[in-house]
Amino acid sequence: MSRSASRHAIIIGGGASGVLLAYQLLHHPACDFHVTLIEKRPDIGRGLAYHSGNLEHLLNVRVANMSALPDQPDHFWRWLTSRGADTLLCPDPYCFVPRRIYGDYIASLLGPLTSNAGASPRLSIVQGSCVSVSERPTDVVAMLDDGRRYVGDIVVLATGHDTRSSSPGYLDPWVSPASAGIANDDAVLILGTGLTMVDYVLSLLADGHRGPIIGMSRRGLLAKAHRRADPVRIEEREVPFGVDISRLLRWIRGRVDTHVAQGGDWRSVIDGIRPYTQRLWRELPPASKRRFLEHARAWWDVHRHRMAPEVEARIAHALYAGHLTLVAGKIIGIEPNEAGASVRYRPRGQREIRSLEVGAIVDCTGIVKDPRASANPAVRSLFDQGLARVDPLCIGIETSADCAIINRDGVPSRRLFAVGPLTRAAFWEIIAIPDIRTQCAALAAMLATNDEEQQFERFGAQSP
Repeated sequence: MSRSASRHAIIIGGGASGVLLAYQLLHHPACDFHVTLIEKRPDIGRGLAYHSGNLEHLLNVRVANMSALPDQPDHFWRWLTSRGADTLLCPDPYCFVPRRIYGDYIASLLGPLTSNAGASPRLSIVQGSCVSVSERPTDVVAMLDDGRRYVGDIVVLATGHDTRSSSPGYLDPWVSPASAGIANDDAVLILGTGLTMVDYVLSLLADGHRGPIIGMSRRGLLAKAHRRADPVRIEEREVPFGVDISRLLRWIRGRVDTHVAQGGDWRSVIDGIRPYTQRLWRELPPASKRRFLEHARAWWDVHRHRMAPEVEARIAHALYAGHLTLVAGKIIGIEPNEAGASVRYRPRGQREIRSLEVGAIVDCTGIVKDPRASANPAVRSLFDQGLARVDPLCIGIETSADCAIINRDGVPSRRLFAVGPLTRAAFWEIIAIPDIRTQCAALAAMLATNDEEQQFERFGAQSP
């Protein structure tokens, strides 16, 4: 197919990743794609991350760093200030706004292309659930659960965070406590002590919950909070790419210690490393990647993925008042009963088994650890057909540096791509907007400036 003919890109997932990619494809000057965006929810741009209507659920990144467009770093701030009323929530670019507002912003990117007056013939938004994706020699097919079928030149999976189906007896953290039937006096056990737990605690407290809340994880670590600290400038030549994880962590600790000794904030060093984290991950030896995931990931996450200062204050008050308790421990067994469940657990570093009586258990342990356990039928269909394979660490599907999905024989596809958290095996730091926006812009640029025959050469495939 030549570039003179219009090509058809099907994007599976209309959350932030899908909208960012659609925007880039539709605005790239060399792009000839018609875009079909398939989203199961009734609105686009929100996904799992930004659908919350709770105004206490704030972004975990300051407004200044949340532009959707890598070439316009103040785009979100300008959009926010243009709305007037929302400016009261955010007096300067260093603030943190409700995630619901950010969902409005992401949806607004495609607004001019979907309004009745400005509807674009190059964009189609389809509400539905994609249940399978198949690749043929000359095209790709996306099948929806209601039988609708879309044929295109490429498919991009932008399915976002893939959460597990809740185990029997566990409540879904994305369902509000009131809707889940949690009584205000119930003791609530939350599995996981990350940012999802923080949001759920805020939801409980906003609903007037009076009973004890216990957050339990292997280490019992709580995310740190943001401060007004600018990133330090770290030159690329200073970064020890390719060394093992022990040497890398020693280098990071050394930079932090030096900076703090000079009166700085450790956050400045962590943020200064951010431009290099994807390359660091890519060049980390395989054994070191495994060691990092097993032993250092939790510590990195609480320092790297931080909460807003306002949220920190609410959580600190809940801890001080005894409404919230953090426990480092491992679940040994759960026995349902009429009141809820009896939970046996082993505190970290101890042999003694303790027990808790709780009225509800909420699973906030996060994303699917093994992509093959995905509840997403479109992702499962790729594995079933051998069109995708899991990476050796079982944290994501394997993709090339160009986001092409790699099949079970190790061959990158010329028609199947992925963006966002699904690609964490290759990119690792790919769960936040600053990383995803860059990835989407790069993929759109590559697709826009490469016709089909050039893609064969780029991905090493043989033309049929």
